[in-house]
Amino acid sequence: MFLKKIVVGILETNCYLISCKKTKKAAVIDPGGEDEVDLILNLLQKNNFDLKYVINTHGHIDHIAGNNLLKAKTEALLLIHRLDADMLVDANKNFSSFMGKEIYSPPADKLLEEGDEISLGRLNLIVIHTPGHTPGGISLVLNNIVFTGDTLFAGGIGRTDLPGGSYQDLIESIKEKLLILGDDKIIYPGHGPDSTIGEERRTNSYI
Repeated sequence: MFLKKIVVGILETNCYLISCKKTKKAAVIDPGGEDEVDLILNLLQKNNFDLKYVINTHGHIDHIAGNNLLKAKTEALLLIHRLDADMLVDANKNFSSFMGKEIYSPPADKLLEEGDEISLGRLNLIVIHTPGHTPGGISLVLNNIVFTGDTLFAGGIGRTDLPGGSYQDLIESIKEKLLILGDDKIIYPGHGPDSTIGEERRTNSYI
């Protein structure tokens, strides 16, 4: 498996490029910066990857800002959970209008649900619906890795004070959907450094 973290945008969002080394099928998770799309495209070309999917863990602007360019320059399908789909095409709901520049993503090509599987050659991402930061927030499990978006961070949790957020839902998502995955699972969050489920269980004061 190929896995590359790229920090993008003014809010320093973690964007991830993953690919099956055997088949070269690839996905980009949370391309939240327009300026870094060329870097992503160069990595795809350099490694001869075939970008199959752009996956948004939720619909906030710092996770979707590069959707437009990636969709325009590749044949990738855009995936997001059903409950966040309207954020892609609404600058107020994705909060870009409050940051001084309205940004609109193309609509989703496929709406995700709990338990969906996204295949990349020999790799298989499993969708877990983890609402709380947004109604349609998701995490993605891939072997011993879980991409947690803005649900769970190293030493922190996603904010819940924005419209659509729910502290109760977020804590429930973490405890009932993520902590049960096992202490050895490596978490790759939407912001900040990597961690493990075990480390967060032991030291994260928010949970």
